[in-house]
Amino acid sequence: MIDKVKAAIENIRPDLQSDGGDIEFVRMEGNDVFVRLVGACAGCPMSQMTLKNGVERYVRSVVSPDITIISET
Repeated sequence: MIDKVKAAIENIRPDLQSDGGDIEFVRMEGNDVFVRLVGACAGCPMSQMTLKNGVERYVRSVVSPDITIISET
């Protein structure tokens, strides 16, 4: 499942990069996926909304509806 999660994150990276940010996979524990937002995303006040409404929604749709995306600093 980790490979599927990483592939999904790779698919969504261009969207974040187009706004000057990026996302990195850190680790997965059970259904919790820990990621790090970098670049413009790291300090953006909308970053949590991006994680939940963008990244998490996408990963859940292509990998598993039980996945939770957690930002790690």
